[in-house]
Amino acid sequence: MSALVSGYQPFPFLLDHGAGDCVYDPSGKAYIDYYGGHCVALTGHCHPRLVEAISAQAQRLLFYSTAGELAIRDQAADALAEFAQNTGTSRVFFVNSGAEANENALKLALKLSGRQRFASFSGGWHGRTLLALSVTDDPSICAPYGEQLAEVQRLPFADLEALEEVAWSELAAVIVEPVQSMAGIRTAPLAWFKRLAQLSRAHGCFLIFDEIQTGMGRLGHPFAADWLGIQPDFITLAKGIASGVPMGAVLMSDAIGASLAPGDLGSTFGGGPLACAALLATLRVIGEEQLVQRAASLGARFKQELPGPWIDRVRGEGLLLGLQTRQPAARLRAHLYSRQILSGAASDPHLLRLMPPLTLSDESVSRLIEACQSVEAS
Repeated sequence: MSALVSGYQPFPFLLDHGAGDCVYDPSGKAYIDYYGGHCVALTGHCHPRLVEAISAQAQRLLFYSTAGELAIRDQAADALAEFAQNTGTSRVFFVNSGAEANENALKLALKLSGRQRFASFSGGWHGRTLLALSVTDDPSICAPYGEQLAEVQRLPFADLEALEEVAWSELAAVIVEPVQSMAGIRTAPLAWFKRLAQLSRAHGCFLIFDEIQTGMGRLGHPFAADWLGIQPDFITLAKGIASGVPMGAVLMSDAIGASLAPGDLGSTFGGGPLACAALLATLRVIGEEQLVQRAASLGARFKQELPGPWIDRVRGEGLLLGLQTRQPAARLRAHLYSRQILSGAASDPHLLRLMPPLTLSDESVSRLIEACQSVEAS
């Protein structure tokens, strides 16, 4: 038995290597990765531009903390801010994971507002560190920590009337996933997001967009904030930001960034040179291969071609999709696995999640559509 303490039930095969939109077992058997390592493999597996950039940086400098100024760290921050130019978030703080990004955004909201309470939404999932866990709606992982968690008002997601009942002036921040992935690829009407932004801004409550899964072009827009036309105070990022190299970021408005002093934030490994090289290469690939546009076009194709006798409809946007099934989604997931296609489950037993690389090939698209159409015959 391995000494490894595992956090999840793995796929029933040993994963050996990856290339493009596929991963392979030791015998060379290929699986099309519609799971994407949980929405991480944004540019596919071992994209040549990523491998080249990481290798080149590894030969120059593997690591130095923010005690040393690095040109590549400044370049990565500037490139990410440019990619987010329409969101109102022009300042960047690098971390290592999504939970750490949310933890820092929530901590800053406490510090800058002088308030002690948060609001979040039913179905939201934001991470496993204490503040991130506090705003996460998952009793199975929250319950053991009881009084250690922060005070949070849990609001019904997408309920416009419920927003009017909140004491916004008592809240440090409200955090929301523009598309709730774990809860079953759920989103809300534009009017709901706009009212949320209006109320939080009017009462000095910071608005945090958790774009850990929706960011970096996956929705067919650079960020969900672009898609919705909302300018939050913070955007938190991780998952595909560096195409699989561990990295996260907190994007914030210029006013927030300018208000911080040295020592207000800190991370030993955040913004390490390898991760920054991977982020820069990821942004280059997104631009050169027009992956934002590809995510939009493939999402539209899946919505048109996948519904049928087994699939009721396709939720989501771009390449963050949920297949709403008439029968338990586990059956469809098992069928796809028999066709060497990996997919993801959700808390909704009739929902299968697709989070593939934005470099998904036309052949892999056709394979999925054919497999879903043949499920009844299996």
